[in-house]
Amino acid sequence: MTSQSQGIQQLLQAEKRAKDKLEEAKKRKGKRLKQAKEEAIAEIDHYRLQREKEFRSKQTNVMGSQGNLSTKIDEQTAETVRNLTSSYHKNMESMMKKLLSTICDIKPEINPNFRHAV
Repeated sequence: MTSQSQGIQQLLQAEKRAKDKLEEAKKRKGKRLKQAKEEAIAEIDHYRLQREKEFRSKQTNVMGSQGNLSTKIDEQTAETVRNLTSSYHKNMESMMKKLLSTICDIKPEINPNFRHAV
């Protein structure tokens, strides 16, 4: 009977050691999964930063050229306004005289299409 109880004790101890090993393996697996997740997050963050850096450089190139284009358009607009203003001041007097003479000097004439009824 003692050998039987001794065999049972050995089986229980073996079962306990197996259970401990199984729990240890589960803990290692959990740690490894956690580590793999952290590595993946770090890799994703690195990739995201790299892509954002590329995007910012492309955006700077595009926006920089748009900024220069905007400045050129503003300069051209200002120059056009200056030209129109100077033209206005230069021609205003003569145009006012022409306009007033056209309005005030009325020359009554018969329309060439008018047929005199006999």
